[in-house]
Amino acid sequence: MRAKILSTLALSVILLGCGALSAQRVSVGIGIGVPGPVYGYAAPPVVPPAAYYAAYPAPGVGFSWVPGYYYPYGGRYVWRAGYWARPPYVGARWVGPRYYGRAYYGGHWRR
Repeated sequence: MRAKILSTLALSVILLGCGALSAQRVSVGIGIGVPGPVYGYAAPPVVPPAAYYAAYPAPGVGFSWVPGYYYPYGGRYVWRAGYWARPPYVGARWVGPRYYGRAYYGGHWRR
């Protein structure tokens, strides 16, 4: 009886090995119970309060003031100081950057 069980076990191991060789992939896993890194979406970093300061005079006619803003860079926020810029077309106005939901949208010119 014991010889029959051992021969059946040996035959099943041989067949399993042949099946693994035909698939050319063998996988062995051992679980230890140590939690690994967690991947997924993280909450965006907290935006610091805006810095308020007086704009200096316009450099000429036709310039628009773009106020300063924070933008995400490498897991943190970096301050972009305000500046004067010429709008790309007549009637354009600056729309500042913002978060909507969990997505960041950069500033842009708009009619």
